[in-house]
Amino acid sequence: MIGPDTKAWTTGTLGELLPIKYGKSLPEKMRDASGTIPVFGSSGRVGVHAQPLTKGPALIVGRKGTVGAVYFSAEPCWPIDTVYFAEADQGQNLRYFKYLLDSLNLVRLDRSTAVPGLSRDDYNALNVKIAPAEEQYRIVAEIDKQFSRLDEAVANLKRAKVSISRYRTSVLADAAGSNEDSWPTCTIGSLLCEPIVNGLSIKESQTPTAVRALRLSAMSDAGLDYADYRFLPLQPTAVEDIVVREGEFFVSRGNGSLALVGRGSTAQTPPGPVIFPDTMMRLRFADASVRRWVAMLWPSRLVRSQIEHRVKTTAGIYKIAQPQVASISVPLPPATERDRILAEVDRRLSIVHEVETEVDSNLRAAKSLRQAVLRRAFSDGVEG
Repeated sequence: MIGPDTKAWTTGTLGELLPIKYGKSLPEKMRDASGTIPVFGSSGRVGVHAQPLTKGPALIVGRKGTVGAVYFSAEPCWPIDTVYFAEADQGQNLRYFKYLLDSLNLVRLDRSTAVPGLSRDDYNALNVKIAPAEEQYRIVAEIDKQFSRLDEAVANLKRAKVSISRYRTSVLADAAGSNEDSWPTCTIGSLLCEPIVNGLSIKESQTPTAVRALRLSAMSDAGLDYADYRFLPLQPTAVEDIVVREGEFFVSRGNGSLALVGRGSTAQTPPGPVIFPDTMMRLRFADASVRRWVAMLWPSRLVRSQIEHRVKTTAGIYKIAQPQVASISVPLPPATERDRILAEVDRRLSIVHEVETEVDSNLRAAKSLRQAVLRRAFSDGVEG
C-alpha cells in the first residue's frame, strides 16, 4: 500500500520546508571537461566540471526552459542559472521531496507568455504536507518498487516499437525489390503530369480572416495535420494555384534533421482552403495508382538513400531542390502487379498500424499510471 496516513504529517509551504536557491551560470566553454562533477540544466545533466556548486546531494528544479522538471543528484553538482536547487537540511530525504515535487506538476505555475519560467515566489507559496521521516522512507521505497515495474514495462513497449519499425521497413523493402530486376526504372519527374511546385511563405498575419498556410511540421507519414497552420495576409484568389487538394503528394524541401529532409506526405481531404509553404514542394502524378506506389516507396531505404545522397547543407539546414527530387529513380511494375503489391502492403501495414496504436496507448497509460502512483503516495499532501 502506498496510500499514506496523513494524521502526523507536517503542514507548511515549500519555501519553509524545502527552500530553493538560484543556480549559477557556467558556460560550456568555462567547464572543465576532465572533471567528474555533473552539471545540471533544466533539461537534466548537460556536462561535467571539476568543482561543485552544492556541498552534497541536491534537487534541481527547472526554472527556465523545461519548467518544473525535477532531477536528483546523489552527489555534489553544479546547477546552472536556468534552474533552482535545494540541498538536504537536518537529515531531509531528498528523494522523498523529488517525488513530492513530481506529484505537484510544477509546470502549472508557469505564468510566462514568451519564455517559459517558474517564479520562486509561486514555488515558495505552495502549501504542502510532509510525512514524518520514517514514513518518507517507506513511501520512497514503495514508489521505487512501483516505478521499477513501470520502467520494465515501458522498456518492453519501446523494444516492441523498434521491432514494429523494423518490420515496416522490411515490408517496404520487400515491396520495392520483389521483382525489381524485371521492372522498368523511372524517374519521379517522368511520372508527373506537371512540373514540381514550391509553396509560398511571407510574413505571418494576425488576422484570422487571412489565408491559412500549413507549417512544415504539419507533414507526417500519416498525412497532413490541417490544424498545424498559420495565417498569411493574402487574398485567396492570389494563391489558388497552391491550394492543397486531396491526393497531392508533398515533399519537405529543408529541415535541420537529415532524417526529415525529403520527407513525403499524401494530402487527405482538407477541411477548408489551405495553402502549402515554401518549405514544401508539390508533386502531381499522372496516375493515382502510380502516386500510391511512389508514396508507398518514399520512406523505403531505396528512396531515402537517393534523397540523402542529393541533399545539400547550408548553415546547418539540409535542403533538397526540385531537380534532385525529379531525378530520383523508382522501379515501376505493370499496373496489375502494382495493384496486387499495394493491396498486400496495405494489408500488412494496417496490422502494423493497429499494433503500433496499441503500443502507443499502453505507453500513454504507463505515463498516466506513474502520475497516479504519485497522487496516491501524496494524497492529501497538497493544500492549495
